[in-house]
Amino acid sequence: MTDQPTPPTRDFIREIIAGDLASGKHAGVVTRFPPEPNGYLHIGHSKSICLNFGVAAEFGGRCHLRFDDTNPTKEEMEYIEAIQRDVRWLGFDWGEHGYYASDYFEQLYEWALDLIRAGKAYVDDLSADEIREHRGTLTEPGRHSPYRDRSVEENLDLFERMRAGEFEDGTRVLRAKIDMASGNINLRDPVLYRILHATHPRTGDAWCIYPTYDYAHGQSDAIEHITHSLCTLEFEDHRPLYDWFLDNLPVPSRPRQIEFARLNLSYTVMSKRLLLQLVREGIVSGWDDPRMPTISGMRRRGFPPESLRLFSEKVGLAKRDSVVDVALLEHCVRDVLNRAADRRMAVLKPLKVVITNYPEGEVEELPAVNNPEDPAAGSRMVSFSRQLFIEREDFMEAPPKQFFRLAPGREVRLRYAYLITCQEVVKDGSGEIVELRCTFDPATRGGNAPDNRRVKATLHWVSSAHAVPAEVRLYSHLFNRPDPGADGDFRDDIDPASLEALRGCRVEPALAGLPVESRVQFERQGYFCVDPDSTPERPVFNRTVTLRDTWAKIQAKGEADR
Repeated sequence: MTDQPTPPTRDFIREIIAGDLASGKHAGVVTRFPPEPNGYLHIGHSKSICLNFGVAAEFGGRCHLRFDDTNPTKEEMEYIEAIQRDVRWLGFDWGEHGYYASDYFEQLYEWALDLIRAGKAYVDDLSADEIREHRGTLTEPGRHSPYRDRSVEENLDLFERMRAGEFEDGTRVLRAKIDMASGNINLRDPVLYRILHATHPRTGDAWCIYPTYDYAHGQSDAIEHITHSLCTLEFEDHRPLYDWFLDNLPVPSRPRQIEFARLNLSYTVMSKRLLLQLVREGIVSGWDDPRMPTISGMRRRGFPPESLRLFSEKVGLAKRDSVVDVALLEHCVRDVLNRAADRRMAVLKPLKVVITNYPEGEVEELPAVNNPEDPAAGSRMVSFSRQLFIEREDFMEAPPKQFFRLAPGREVRLRYAYLITCQEVVKDGSGEIVELRCTFDPATRGGNAPDNRRVKATLHWVSSAHAVPAEVRLYSHLFNRPDPGADGDFRDDIDPASLEALRGCRVEPALAGLPVESRVQFERQGYFCVDPDSTPERPVFNRTVTLRDTWAKIQAKGEADR
């Protein structure tokens, strides 16, 4: 992998791992990223991916990719393939260490039999609602199931018949026998297996009982000899159960679960359930809609993988959940693209300009810098002719005091070209401005006047005869408040103006035919990416981020206030 961010400073997880290696507890480091294939990965997962693969690489170890495919009713091969694609795109590779919880179904079943034989698991006939009622509350202990004291022989018989498919869905479960009075509700006889007559994406109809995540998770870690099982904070209360299984089963290794704060982002929802709702209700165009916080959506929007890795580094690791300002993510995107993206000129809302004193039919090729941040990027030639397009918002017929762009009688600079002065405004029958007639100063080629006179504005432009028609999609935050759904239905906070599609744009020829996902800066506009809908005849660009960096301003204000 190339272009990795600077190695992060030592955090509490890296301190623990370093200590384990120094003490000889482990000879090497093995981590894992264990997604459930029931949806697309989002920005929160990218933090976990960067952490698990990152610490493994830093300590000379390895990271496994393991799919927690224990619920066949929600899992699809589409999600598995998308997850693999996203992890690789982020710059990580699991090599030969790609696994599935379903690889261990037989072993997990055998260990469940061991628990039954040891009197530590039983088959329960209570319904899901009845189990919930018996579980108790945070202040009241749970109550024993009337089936808790079945004999080992009866439990073995019933569990084997569950596997054989003799019973209907929901009629029986296998539960661990731990402590119904425990202050940790997760230890109140948790469910290990449930009956699901559903076809599994990998094992087909070989199984009709499936292990729960709590049961499969730690044992899968142990089978793979994971040394450090890194989880988000919602699993902290599950750690005693994780350890109970390791204590009571003949597992081949002893992994350690360590929790860190999950990533929450302003103006964003992270719940897979809510994201799936957005997709199914057609509120967004799909999982890769550029307004989605999914990795595939951010990729389509134009976020470079380096920016997500940089963001994960800057966010760091904590032991308390918090909300990160989305402006920090956008700052990381700008930081990467400012150095990497070539500059191009694109006019999104064109206004025709005729240079009346420029010769008819003449075309000049003018040099234009590709990237001022990267001298090695070189330059390109842009065509200049008598008829041009500028941005409609770059002209005002009666400008206010602070408007310095083009106006009647005012001189401005055309980027890489000449100084021009507006001489005449042409309107249609409705009074709308349709054309500006301007003159240019031939002595100002390149944009500088021999007499050193100054202008207060520089405009981007394209030659009308050479420009390529394009569609430009202006994306902003999907939600119009930083905490969507805080006061009710999260859908009420959707910004109806989060996408503006402009179909009359004109871009310079160098932007035609770029490969999908190519990233560029439209000068004075923002950073943009070639969308998969693009064709050579009709390129389509997505706005990645604007040029304005609100995070930098927040940081600067914070420094000033100190």
